[in-house]
Amino acid sequence: MGGRQGHRPASGQNPGLRLDGSGAERSSRHRRLPGALNMLNVSHLNVYYGDSHVLRDLSLELAPSESLAIMGRNGMGKTTLLRSLVGMLPTRSGSITLAGQELTGSKSYERVAAGVGFVPQGRMIFPYLSVEENILTGMQGAPATPIPDYVYEYFPVLFEMRRRKGGNLSGGQQQQLAIARALVSNPKVLILDEPTEGIQPSIIKDIAKALNLLKKERGFSLIVSEQVLSFAMAVADRYLIIEKGEFVHSEVRETVDRERILRYLTI
Repeated sequence: MGGRQGHRPASGQNPGLRLDGSGAERSSRHRRLPGALNMLNVSHLNVYYGDSHVLRDLSLELAPSESLAIMGRNGMGKTTLLRSLVGMLPTRSGSITLAGQELTGSKSYERVAAGVGFVPQGRMIFPYLSVEENILTGMQGAPATPIPDYVYEYFPVLFEMRRRKGGNLSGGQQQQLAIARALVSNPKVLILDEPTEGIQPSIIKDIAKALNLLKKERGFSLIVSEQVLSFAMAVADRYLIIEKGEFVHSEVRETVDRERILRYLTI
């Protein structure tokens, strides 16, 4: 995602920012060294719904153990991007690599095996399976393996309710369950789509705290699509704003302009 050579700032544009390959501004102080190994590289991704061009030449990179928030209003392309990354939507062109492994064109289950964990919007847990059974569905080919201790350590409510049907949990508890199910596949990159949707603020804080601790302990990288800025700031190192299928702005935690991001979210 290096800046284009020779780019001249437009009137009113911060000269300390450059445009990455997708058009989003990026601070020159935060560009990575050429050749640095990224956990995830997405290059010039284009996605269509029929004849409608919905993702336009998107590029992004994610370092090991880094957290990235994809932000924007409804209908701007957040979910489409994440579904493309996990293989649920076909791409017209571009490439996706995970730890150097090409994923473009591979099936969703192949991406899970390669190290992509996904928590979809709406959680999509199995309502008639117990909490324990839901978690076990995420453990690839190892049904006899016990659920790792860290799952219940960071989400203790799941231990208390491990025999209860998933459909009987609250929205916040179901979100914790969906995250736990994705984590037991030992992902290199964990992707969460709108994880705070329909969840009360106290549970949102608990989830943010657990994700930060788990990321530090387990060493995965994290991508979240989000509209709640407080949650994004609690978990993400960088922020990319998407509008009409294009990245239009980027920020880093150390110098984040909250008001500018909020303007993109409320226009």
